[in-house]
Amino acid sequence: QVQLVESGGGLVQAGGSLRLSCAASGRTFSAYAMGWFRQAPGKEREFVAGISRSGMSTDYLDSVKGRFTISRDNAKDTVYLQMNSLKPEDTAVYYCAAQYNGRPTTFRNVYDYAYWGQGTQVTVSS
Repeated sequence: QVQLVESGGGLVQAGGSLRLSCAASGRTFSAYAMGWFRQAPGKEREFVAGISRSGMSTDYLDSVKGRFTISRDNAKDTVYLQMNSLKPEDTAVYYCAAQYNGRPTTFRNVYDYAYWGQGTQVTVSS
């Protein structure tokens, strides 16, 4: 069992920045690929970014490439999502998720993630 707790969400103006954190506990963090997903009201949950167990491989949703950066610190059992140049369309609840032994080819598959955090709200005002 892996427990995930997100933090760092909030209200920000368009063009601003936020840094989300996701602290993991319960199992060996480095055994899990990690992902960030988001869900806006009335929409399906969508992949935002993924990172391999070592941190060497990453993947991003096209609309966030160049603005968002996913990283992880295996010594701290934490994954981060640095979000810059935020837009109103980035408004959503953001979730982190853990995928055991995940590969880059499966980062985007929501059903391959067994563990999820409770989510943190990000609101970007225009």
